[in-house]
Amino acid sequence: MSGTSMDGLDVGVAELDGASTGALTLRPLGARTWPWPEVLRERLLALLPPAPTTIEEVAQLDELVGRECARAAAAVIEQYDGADLVVSHGQTVFHWVTDGRAQGTLQLGQPAPIVEATGLPVVSDIRARDIAAGGQGAPLAGTLDTLWLRGLPGDGPRAALNLGGIANVTVLDGDRSVAFDTGPANCLIDAAVARITDGRESRDTDGRLARSGTVRTDLLEALLDEPYYALPAPKSTGRELFTTSYADRFLAQLPLVSDADLVATLTELTATTVANSLAAYGISDLVTSGGGVHNPALMDALRRHLPGVDVRRTDDLGLPADDKEAYLMALVGYLTWHQVPGVLPGMTGSHEPRVLGRINLGDRPVRLPDPGPVPTRLTIV
Repeated sequence: MSGTSMDGLDVGVAELDGASTGALTLRPLGARTWPWPEVLRERLLALLPPAPTTIEEVAQLDELVGRECARAAAAVIEQYDGADLVVSHGQTVFHWVTDGRAQGTLQLGQPAPIVEATGLPVVSDIRARDIAAGGQGAPLAGTLDTLWLRGLPGDGPRAALNLGGIANVTVLDGDRSVAFDTGPANCLIDAAVARITDGRESRDTDGRLARSGTVRTDLLEALLDEPYYALPAPKSTGRELFTTSYADRFLAQLPLVSDADLVATLTELTATTVANSLAAYGISDLVTSGGGVHNPALMDALRRHLPGVDVRRTDDLGLPADDKEAYLMALVGYLTWHQVPGVLPGMTGSHEPRVLGRINLGDRPVRLPDPGPVPTRLTIV
């Protein structure tokens, strides 16, 4: 899959087992980032709201993303001497939310080129069924997080956090879990750095800009007035709200903000909104993943806002922090193949958990296995 940062395709290879019993195991075999060709990435970024586009551009990018997914899948399958199933999330370009409820979502990346390149069945269109059932369609990471957190030692409420373009959390308290987007993680920071450096840099490497600046409380207070933060969970958002120019309207109303102060403030915004969203749950452990874990300024800010919480990376528990989203897709596709819902009850707000995605048949006839039970836990082997 490719996330909201659009820095490339995350490709993971895993062996999964346990669908017949509900006690799942996932063995990560390897993962890599397959960079988008620069021209394709530029076209994808230019498609994001509020930019105008044409149906011709959407149709072309849908096919071009599918072809690039096919190249990535074929190369990795050859490297690992075969596979049984491909799961392709594609690239989200719009997540339609009205009055706090998801109405639809659009991921580009035709599955047909992947089938043609690999001959394998492909699970695609992962999010639409959950939205049709009244769910948010995001974040699907709650499935992996909840099942995995259940098997980790310790008591009390705990949470998993993914710091991609958008930040999402899963909170597990006993048998209950909820997953939701907290707001921006890296998307506003990345947009600011790209503009400050005229495109030479796409992220605040090692948090250097943030650490050289000072948080502007006037700007932070204005940004925190965003109504999304006050919505109850479960909820979802994306770059159609937190656009590349999102901060500009706030900056226009304030005295001049330096480049370093802007990045420091946007970093503080991410840490503050994540911490605020977790405050009501009284968590003692937080397991983190995603590109944001490589930003020490952001991680230090998170720990400062979450005193008494043990903040760790998923690497410490056997799952590479950069690769969790790819392995999540492998898990979702595995569940779909076994006709098991890809979300857990209550996780995204759907009326009833549904089997996710559609199966595009490969070159050989297939017989789906008998439906498995609702999964109870996930062990990373």
